[in-house]
Amino acid sequence: MTWDRDSWREFNILQQPTYPNLKELKEAEEKLKALPPLVFAGEARSLKNELAKVCNGEAFLLQGGDCAESFTNFNANNIRDMFKVLLQMAIVLTFGGGCPVVKVGRVAGQFAKPRSSDYEEVNGVKLPSYRGDIINGFEFDEKARVADPKRMIEAYYQSASTMNLLRAFSRGGLADLHQVHKWNLGFVKKPEIGEKYAKLADDLTKTLSFMAACGITSANTPAINQTAVYTSHEALLLPYEEALTRVDSLSGEWYDCSAHMLWIGERTRGINDAHVHFLSGVKNPIGVKIGPSAKAEDVVALANKLNPENEAGRLNVIIRMGADKIGENLPKILRELKREGLNIVYSIDPMHGNTVKTSNNYKTREFSKILSEVRSFFEIHKAEGTRAGGVHLEMTGKDVTECTGGALNITESSLKERYETQCDPRLNADQALELAFLMADLVKKA
Repeated sequence: MTWDRDSWREFNILQQPTYPNLKELKEAEEKLKALPPLVFAGEARSLKNELAKVCNGEAFLLQGGDCAESFTNFNANNIRDMFKVLLQMAIVLTFGGGCPVVKVGRVAGQFAKPRSSDYEEVNGVKLPSYRGDIINGFEFDEKARVADPKRMIEAYYQSASTMNLLRAFSRGGLADLHQVHKWNLGFVKKPEIGEKYAKLADDLTKTLSFMAACGITSANTPAINQTAVYTSHEALLLPYEEALTRVDSLSGEWYDCSAHMLWIGERTRGINDAHVHFLSGVKNPIGVKIGPSAKAEDVVALANKLNPENEAGRLNVIIRMGADKIGENLPKILRELKREGLNIVYSIDPMHGNTVKTSNNYKTREFSKILSEVRSFFEIHKAEGTRAGGVHLEMTGKDVTECTGGALNITESSLKERYETQCDPRLNADQALELAFLMADLVKKA
């Protein structure tokens, strides 16, 4: 079939809401089509160029952010705190890992969530599942759970505000390396944090002081006080993605202007289904989540469909198998893909495959399992002669208690203290930064 931005409607599609009012849905789609793009095609091309460096082993991809953005918790401080922890992690990986870091946030569009069931039941009451604020409400009542297309408009405006803040933070002084380093010093001074972190921070202090003595300062070197943070989200709700897909005036090609990078989830990566078809036609960098059931031929088919020209930087395969399964499944896939000669950025999502329920019914993830899967990812790539290119994390800049373990030792009993996620458990700011320190050696060796 000839591709057009609405041709996905002719294909089988999964994980979509049922809108009771189709007239309101059409009105929302038409309004979105008339609104300005959230990102520009040139920015998406810049990200693709950066990801080509990752593909060639010249940079590392750090992708992270909220499990699902919220209308209720939307405020400037939360965006700032996420931006800060992403920069903190990046400076640790850049200095400790010895390579440039491409920073991509799960932000300004990460509103829709796939669900394992269309319905959930509480105390005998059965209602449609919560699918993210862009679709319906989190509250467990009949009115909130009705799919409302007007929520797409609110998601657009919240994303536009978020983009505005990210651009301001990136160039307004918040990204200054000296400021970012001061935040890291606050982390390493905590009594629970070991000497390893303190040594890296001390080495970075000496490096920045040496650069200043040589006359390389924030005032005269933009690279020290500015940065680029790109946006990404799962392209799950296709009416929203279609409405924000535009023809680039320079190249004449289609770009999904809702984000710089889009990805397809494990549940919607069917080679003949609507999500793969839709993203095959836009020129943004594309990610695909790959779980433990995947075979090498699945990834080859997806690569041929989504990246037929085998372009470096176009396709990011995001591995999400779990600490207990990655060692058995990933090596076989990598061997076959290496033989095929495919240009692929490989990154690891150590969150989704390591989710468990506690005895007190909290969904959580163990920090030790997350770290274990990350280590296995790097070790397997080294053994197979392929490149471990990046990490993909669900995390927040807030001091939540949703994942157990880490140097600050969050326990099952302490989860209830600040368990705030509307979907999946996230690393808090300290855990995310601790993981970056621990990954720095892995990145350097890779």
